[in-house]
Amino acid sequence: MISAARTHIGKVRASNQDAILVCPGKYGIYGVADGMGGHKAGDVASKIAVEVTEKALKNARPSIALLRSAIQEVNLAIYREQLQNPDFSGMGTTMTVIWEDDERVLLGHVGDSRAYRVREKSIRQISQDHSMVAEMVRRGVLTEEEARVHPYRNIITRALGTDETVEVDAEELDKRPGDLYLLCSDGLSEYVQNESLLYILRKHPSLEEAADVLLNMALEGGGRDNISVVLAEVTA
Repeated sequence: MISAARTHIGKVRASNQDAILVCPGKYGIYGVADGMGGHKAGDVASKIAVEVTEKALKNARPSIALLRSAIQEVNLAIYREQLQNPDFSGMGTTMTVIWEDDERVLLGHVGDSRAYRVREKSIRQISQDHSMVAEMVRRGVLTEEEARVHPYRNIITRALGTDETVEVDAEELDKRPGDLYLLCSDGLSEYVQNESLLYILRKHPSLEEAADVLLNMALEGGGRDNISVVLAEVTA
């Protein structure tokens, strides 16, 4: 894969609690973590997430079992850290990661950071938001339009580090040359909808340029949260 990545504090937050993972190679690993918690706790949680994930997966042969195990290891590391340090009490993070294999791409996910795949002329969200409003949409209580402006749209129902164990979404995806993966924190998805994402990614074939445009759109939309974008394109 070839890739481009951006992370930005935004216009309102005092610190950037997002962290990105870009580990290219034969079995490339790419991810986004969006930390939460007071003081610097969110920064710590997201940093632990990307560091532990890279250490666990780098130079390993991709497998769903290992990906799920690595994310569970992240969860336990954050959980233990907050137990040992009162300043980090209540911290946690989302985590969305893809891992490239020879014939497939593995996806691991917890929280409401997102993974999208652009294939040919369409875009699809391939992760499932673990959030209150997303669950209400799945139950038919809210429409997608209502969810976008709901006051509880940022309340997540699953995160890493908040409990000793966590349920991890993990799946295998088929791989085709030209597939483009977008991983992002909600600092982007809050402001840029699927149609705009697809338009930008098709209009700007340079991943570096596309990443800049997406970041600027989130900032121009208000930038009320940290913004992280990782683009990874299958080349073979």
